[in-house]
Order: sequence, then structure tokens, then C-alpha cells
Amino acid sequence: MGGSVGTAVESMETADPAGAAPVTVRMLGPLTVTRGDAPIALPASRKVRALFAYLALAPHAPTRSHLCELLWDVPNDPRGELRWCLSKIRRLLGEAGRIRSEGDTVKLDLTGCHVDALQLDRIAAQGIALQPLQIVCRMADGFAGEFLDGLELDRSPAFHAWLVGRRRQSRGIQAQILEHLTDHLEDAEAGRYLERWAALCPLDERVHGRILRMLARQQRVQEGKAHLEAVIRLFDAEGIDPAPLREAWRQAVAQPPRPAPAQAIVAADAPAPTAAPSHGSIAVMPFADESGAPRIRGGVADALVHDVITRLAKLRSLFVISQGSTFALHERNIAPDEAGRLLNVDYVVSGSIRRSTDRLTVQVELAEVRTGRIVWADILSHSIDDAFLVLDEIGNRIVASVASEIETVERNRAILKPPNSLDAWEAHHRGLWHMYRFNKADNDAAQAFFEQALSIDPTFARAYAGLSFTHFQNAFQGWTERNREVDHALRAAGQGLMIDERDPAAHWAMGRALWLRGSFEQTLRELETSVDLSPNFAQGHYTLGFVHSQAGDPETAIAAADQSRRLSPYDPLLFGMLGSRAMALIRLGRYEEAAAAGVNAASRPNAHAHIAAIAALSLSFAGRLNEARDTLAGIRSTLPGYGMSHFLSAMQLGPDDQALFREAARRIGMDNG
Repeated sequence: MGGSVGTAVESMETADPAGAAPVTVRMLGPLTVTRGDAPIALPASRKVRALFAYLALAPHAPTRSHLCELLWDVPNDPRGELRWCLSKIRRLLGEAGRIRSEGDTVKLDLTGCHVDALQLDRIAAQGIALQPLQIVCRMADGFAGEFLDGLELDRSPAFHAWLVGRRRQSRGIQAQILEHLTDHLEDAEAGRYLERWAALCPLDERVHGRILRMLARQQRVQEGKAHLEAVIRLFDAEGIDPAPLREAWRQAVAQPPRPAPAQAIVAADAPAPTAAPSHGSIAVMPFADESGAPRIRGGVADALVHDVITRLAKLRSLFVISQGSTFALHERNIAPDEAGRLLNVDYVVSGSIRRSTDRLTVQVELAEVRTGRIVWADILSHSIDDAFLVLDEIGNRIVASVASEIETVERNRAILKPPNSLDAWEAHHRGLWHMYRFNKADNDAAQAFFEQALSIDPTFARAYAGLSFTHFQNAFQGWTERNREVDHALRAAGQGLMIDERDPAAHWAMGRALWLRGSFEQTLRELETSVDLSPNFAQGHYTLGFVHSQAGDPETAIAAADQSRRLSPYDPLLFGMLGSRAMALIRLGRYEEAAAAGVNAASRPNAHAHIAAIAALSLSFAGRLNEARDTLAGIRSTLPGYGMSHFLSAMQLGPDDQALFREAARRIGMDNG
């Protein structure tokens, strides 16, 4: 069975003679399978039930080897036992499901079944807030307890790790659903969902605060007092401060609000944040170790999470929850989504690792706490030649991807809001959206939004970096009088540094402004400081490449540009990274490589005229003169008269390199500007 090649449907040994009654699989509680209203007897073997649940929820078809490692410690005949288990699953489902094999993989097709855990995953992926209320209520009414309640296996550590992770995930989504319903239903209907939420998350201050306010609204004072006393005892036992709940009850009793629409209740019940950071916030939860070995605190999974937290904090663009808080919540078996709400953050990172003899595989996802939407997910796999280098590389990729995805989400959200409703964080990201369009009108708009952010929060160092960049663009592109813009760029960068001298973006902005002044050594010092402060700051690496590509070491320029692309492969400044690489390759005489990089740079949708000029010049160096002339014609269709004087006034090439580039320009008629 496992050795056949191609796709086969394993025969069903017991057909369903009726064929009409739907099969329902429930995992949100004890595992049950029913046909219509009639329960189907489950196999006595826990291994069969565990295998059935795992295959039902597997996003991809697992291999037989993986399934053997998952469920058996050291069996005498693991594949034989697996075949026996699969035969039991066939009899269980009848015609409602199929076990499909392709090569060495096994997939359970449950097209004819309704699986509550799969529906829960779909609702979370689509966004709970986007679902009709009756569907969410129906989903919540089906919650019957812990995921696969009672289904534990002895001597199957890999399955245990999977089960614990799925239970945390399921509990987190259930909590979101119950919270959503209490926000959108009147007290009479919301009460039962509040009770379920409290039973699911007994240490969540928010659910108890809502219960107390609801009891106060209904003038059930004695019940409220009894509930408060019970929760205080629980919180004291767990070392949690109950003072906020005492205050919530005092205020609710002193001024019981009149019944209000659901939207007003949401606003009244929303927890007041302990601090209102002027920028986005994130929590990184401990990663599950699915390697099968006993969990050791301080092992590889914890080391990776500690590294990611430290690196994100060094970026200074996000408020990052400390490791102590996230690990404490994890120890209480609180799911990442629920932890994100408890910590009052905007985003939460979670994941798992799996180690084999020669590989380390990390599965990671970034979720938006407010909507439950998964913003980004990836599977990173590396051979383990040097464990520390592998962790470093994976940490780099996680941090850079998380920072980039959050910036994209925030930019896109800010652009949809009316300008007069923006806070400082939103105005900053609205400015970034315009800044990355690279034309004068958008650059002016970006400048106005950065100034708006600073008028709201004068201590927002990152907004000063953005403001400095808009002045840099005015000077670099020749859009306004250069000397005045250089002064403005330096002043804004300096203000950012005075506010936060450990912000890599502030040093990056200062390095760019100093480059406009021709202060090469000072420029390098500032840019090197930016990447020393945060090795994952892609724009710092890019600008080092940009500077070295013209007046420094071209090999260093290529390495820095490549590192910036590895850190941020979809960066809005990708054209600059590729353009810097092309300039450095030209100086090294590697013209065909330069032409490839230059053409790629110019093909980016936001590439400006100087980038297209790099493409034209690199094509000229490579002897591809017709393509070079066509590229130049494209530049002049929007900027008539563009020539080498414009290019050289923007760049800072030495005398020998200027002569080299002028010769390439002469061959394509670009030297007349």
C-alpha cells in the first residue's frame, strides 16, 4: 500500500447502505462521530482515535514515517500498526470519507463530513467579525469542552506536543468567539456566553469585569459581590492583582449605566490599557517543541524566542512585551490569541520547532489580535551544520518578516482613515504610504503626515526619521532647492537622535543627510551604528550598500545590498538595493551582472528616474546599446532632457568613476543633459 506510485483511493471495506445521512465529527470536547442523530461506536484503540483526529486536521498529507514517529515510541512493526489503524478508520467512516495515498503520504478526505474543529479554523482564518452572528452563535453552542477531551496517549511525546498546541489554539479561538458574542448581544443573551468565557479563561480580568458590569446593570448586587469575592480568591491564589476588578465593581455600582446598544457596551467594557504606546505593540509567545523530546526550559525553542524578542525590541518601531510576561502566560496554558488580548497588544507571534538528526524546521505565524486574522505565516527549514548559525539565520528571517508585514498592514489601514482622525502612529504610517510612491506630490503629502504625527506626539523619533527622508528626497531628486533641503534633513534627523539615540532609523536618517553633505566618513559611522543597534534593520544595510556602491568598497556594497534583500525581500526600496548592486558591479567590471541587476531595479513599480538611468548605463556597459537607448527614451518621455548632469548631481562618484560612467552615457546619447 505504501510503496505504490501515483494516487490511489484505498478501498472502503464497509459501505454506507443508506448513503444519505450526514456524518458529523466533533472534536471540541470528547471525540464523537454521529450519522444523522445516531452515534457511531468509536474504535477502542486510543491510537486509532488519535490518528483519525490528526489526519482530519493535517493541512498537508503527512508521510507514513512521520505518522509512525508521531504515535509510536519504538514499535516492533510501526508500518504494520499504522496499516491496522487506517483500516479501523475506514470502517468508522463508511462512504463519508476516503483515505488517499500518494507515494509515501496519507491524506484523510472528509468531504462528506462536518468537522467542528475545521469549521473553527475556517472562521478564525476568515475573521470572526466578518461572520453572520447566527453562525458564530451556532459555533459557540457546539463547544462541549477541551479539544479532544480525555484523549491522551502514553509514550507518544510528539502527539502530546501536537495535542497541547491544538488545545491552546482551539481555546484561544473559542475565547475570541465568546468575547465577540458578548460584545454584540444584549445582556439577556450575552450572559450564557459570558459564563462559558469565564469557565474557559478563568484568569482573564476582562471577562470578570464584564460580568460585574452586567450584574450591576441588572441591579444584581449580591450576586456581583459574591462573584467578585470568588474571583479575588482565585486571583490571590495565582498571584494576580485583583485591584482593577475591585475598582471596576466600585464604579459599576456607583454609576450603573442604562442599557445601551451593543456597540456602546463594547466601548464601555473595553479594558483601559495600562499604557498607551505611540506605536504598535507585539507579544512573542514561546514556541512549541514538536521534536518529541521532553520540553526543557531554556532549550532551542526558548533560545529562538528570546532572540526574536531581543531583535524586535532593537528595531525600536514596536512596543515589545517582555519574555517574562509571555512565558508566564504560556505556563498557564493560555493560547497565543488569548495571551495577546490579555496583554492588550496589536500583534502576537507564535510557532513551533521540530528537530531531526540533520534539520531544524520552524513554523511561525503572525496574527492580528483584534481580528484574529493571520497576517503572515511561513515554514523555515535549515540543515543543522552549526546550531547557533542556524538559529541566527532563522531569527533574522522571522524578525525582518514580522517587522515588514506589520508596517505593510499599518500603512494600508492608515490610508483608509480620514486624515483628521489619525493618531500619531497612524499618521506616521500614512506618511510612509505616500513616501514610498517616490514622486514630488506624494513626497509633499508624506511630509505633511509626518508633521501631523509630530504635532500629536513630539517624542516620536521614527516620525522624525520619515520627515528627514522626505527632505532627502527633495534634495536627491532635485525637486526643490538643494541646500535648504539638506539643512532640513539634517535638522529632522538630529531631533530624532535627541529623542532616541538608540533608534536605528534615527541614525539611518542622519547618515543619509550627512551623505548629502559629502561627509563620507561620518555617513559610514552613522549607518554602521544603525545596523549595530539593530542587525535586522534592512534599510540601514541597504544605505550602506548605496554609499559604498559610489564612493567606497564595491564588494562591501554588494554584500550590504544582498543582506538588505535577504532581510526584506519585498521592501519598497528594493529598487534601490538592486540599483546599488548594479553600480558596484559596474565599478568591478562585471557588466552583464550589472545589467541584470539594473534592469530588475528599473522594473520595480516605484523606481524613479535615477534608477532607470542606472539600468540604461549598465546596459551600455554590457554592450546592449539598443536596450539602453530604449530605457533612456522611457526616462525622457516623462523627464525631457534628462542626462548625465542630472545623474551625477544626485550621485557622488569619484573623478575616475565619473569618467567611466560618462563614456557609457556617450555611447547611448545620454551625455547631452
